[in-house]
Amino acid sequence: MISFEKFTLANGLRVIVHEDHTTPMIAFNVLYDVGARDENPAQTGFAHLFEHLMFGGSVNIPDYDEPLQMAGGENNAYTTNDITNYYIQLPRENMETAFWLESDRMLSLAFNENSLEVQRKVVCEEFKEHYINKPYGDVWKYLRELAYKQHPYQWMTIGKELKHIEDAQLADVKAFFAKHYCPQNAVLCVAGDTTVAEVKALAEKWFGDIPGGEKYQRNLPAEGRQEAPRTQTVEADVPYDALYKAWHMGDRLNPEYYEADIITEVLGGGHSSRLYQKLVKEQQFFSNISCHHTGSTDPGLLVIEGKLIAGVSPGAANEAIEQQIRELQENGISDEELTKAKNKIEAMIIFEDMNLLSRANNLAFYELLGNAELMNTELDNYLEVTRERISAAATRIMAPANGNTLFYLAKKK
Repeated sequence: MISFEKFTLANGLRVIVHEDHTTPMIAFNVLYDVGARDENPAQTGFAHLFEHLMFGGSVNIPDYDEPLQMAGGENNAYTTNDITNYYIQLPRENMETAFWLESDRMLSLAFNENSLEVQRKVVCEEFKEHYINKPYGDVWKYLRELAYKQHPYQWMTIGKELKHIEDAQLADVKAFFAKHYCPQNAVLCVAGDTTVAEVKALAEKWFGDIPGGEKYQRNLPAEGRQEAPRTQTVEADVPYDALYKAWHMGDRLNPEYYEADIITEVLGGGHSSRLYQKLVKEQQFFSNISCHHTGSTDPGLLVIEGKLIAGVSPGAANEAIEQQIRELQENGISDEELTKAKNKIEAMIIFEDMNLLSRANNLAFYELLGNAELMNTELDNYLEVTRERISAAATRIMAPANGNTLFYLAKKK
């Protein structure tokens, strides 16, 4: 059980305090309720661009990293389709440095043409290196566009296309900041060797005077029910043929999320999983294969992906996967498989909760989902899943009409 207290400042900033006096450190996590799904379809990649811009200096602090390093701290950030998260870890005696740094860039970034140009070049190079020039780098571009026709999950976090970042204007960037990076749209979690009273005083001192901004009202187009299977074939300059299959699944608070998570463990969770044992070791269709889901806040995707053994027909490999899915749907899973999956998930949750930074991150995320207390009931949701629920979920989620198949083939020499 993770204990915490929370309060809200007058400007709308939600603050969570998790006291842990067994460590001399502080984890300081600021989670903004903005991700790639909140972008204009004609101006994608902005949330990720901001992850970079937020380190380019703020109105009173020209260099973010230097004072933090002098305080013995380290920091990083990440962007997903759902959220943007910034986190700091530093010694407790220098905790106020984190309040100073994060409040100043929430107050106002030091926007100018030069900083935008510098970070735009960085992001454009990242786009080219990881998504254009890297083998299989554009797989998720095709897979998302295949699976999503309405919802903005149809583009990657980096953006829909390079041109959107290249064309980003200072006025557009400022408007995006004003809309999303304000107290109303943020959750601050402070964890470690501190007290609620201490955090409350510092939060009021450093964040209390920042204008709250308008609460962003998310109104995204819902993805309609998929009524027929979709297939796409892409040829690329890659060494081996690959196969990707994706099915729509429930959102983060849907009971189906937990069922899908266990299904991915049974099918593709390591070398003892069904897909690896059957299709890699026994039948030798794939050199490697995995099953996972996107973990999305809105309805996401359950995905199987694998690299084919040279000479194996993509059609035959696809049928081999389909056979394993039918086996799961018709005969379900064993008590042993269910127990093993639950034990693995429980161990992962316990291990993650041992890390102070993870606790701070997760408390902020669950608060964004609706209530930080969800963190303490997460394991129960998995333990309540039955074999019958798994069979029903596999039949429902992995129905042929709900499937998307991407054949990603090596160009013939």
